[in-house]
Amino acid sequence: MQMRAKVITTVAAGLLAGAGMFAPSASAAPTDQGSRTAAADQTQAIQNTWVTTWTSANVRSCPSTACSINYSVGANYTFSAICYDEGETVSQHGYTHNKWVLLGSGQSWVWGGLLKGSQTGNVPNHC
Repeated sequence: MQMRAKVITTVAAGLLAGAGMFAPSASAAPTDQGSRTAAADQTQAIQNTWVTTWTSANVRSCPSTACSINYSVGANYTFSAICYDEGETVSQHGYTHNKWVLLGSGQSWVWGGLLKGSQTGNVPNHC
């Protein structure tokens, strides 16, 4: 049974590596449901999410309108996003909240109210 688990883990690691992801080594294979859930959460935490603006947006250097504008984009612009965090509360286009999304560069933020989907543009990971 232990050999079968190693073979399955090795095959899964190969498939994930081919998809550009990572998998734990065979020696770190989960042994119970709690460990499997933790491993799944870790994998989810490192994956970026694609977000799209529904209107024009200023991309800023921090999660506040007081921060400098790095650049601006139009509606339907798609970014890679890492996570969301709480920042300045903004009221715009009938929405008011403090959710800001850290973009894939790790140095730019966009207010979630300008993104399609939820307040975080459907980004599941909290920074």
